[in-house]
Amino acid sequence: MSSAPLPANPDQASGPQHVAIIMDGNGRWAKARGLPRVAGHRRGADAVRRVVRGAGELGIPILTLFAFSTENWTRPADEVADLMGLLRHYLRNELEELRKNGARLRVIGNRDGLAGDIVRDIADAERMTSGNTRIDVNICMNYGARDEIVRAARNLAKQVAKGEITVDSIDQHSFERELLTAGVPDPDLLIRTSGEQRISNFLLWQCAYSELVFVDTLWPDFGKEHLEQAIAEFRRRERRYGGVGS
Repeated sequence: MSSAPLPANPDQASGPQHVAIIMDGNGRWAKARGLPRVAGHRRGADAVRRVVRGAGELGIPILTLFAFSTENWTRPADEVADLMGLLRHYLRNELEELRKNGARLRVIGNRDGLAGDIVRDIADAERMTSGNTRIDVNICMNYGARDEIVRAARNLAKQVAKGEITVDSIDQHSFERELLTAGVPDPDLLIRTSGEQRISNFLLWQCAYSELVFVDTLWPDFGKEHLEQAIAEFRRRERRYGGVGS
């Protein structure tokens, strides 16, 4: 990825309006320093704070962060417990920071698999930030795109079985209304940190036409300047949506 800076006073209309990020590399960051993995996750939480602040300053209306996937439950139990502890800390201690940044928080994912106190903390944080309007911050927690798509298909099938809709009435718009991201515009830009070049079951439907930018920087080291570089790369691309370019 080029490191060319953004032009002065960039035109917000040139996008992106919605940036999604796969936050990868916490474990490798810790391993390179001889630290336990939880140290990488803690530094990753600091990066979340920097990037939310930076996205707001750059005028990005929507930021979506992949925090914990449905597959992450297979990690060692102590690491999962540490991650859940960090989520609790974030939900309970970052509300003032979110308020300062004008950030409205939304947690996207299957809450059935989360502890009851975490579900309550999520509801409280969403309610307490609901009046903020500068930037929407979506945290994908216990989220998996294939599971999301299956659930959407199952919901539509139930509606057909009840006679509420017909099979022929199902289209892309009705399907999107059943997704966990209903009402959220699709990402224009998807960033993955740490050098890995895959999307790992993240927003598979929503990222059909997203521009993908892969960066070598590990997530704990990621900041506003890296976000600016990814946006600069995005603006150099021509988005054709399957059509013919100019």
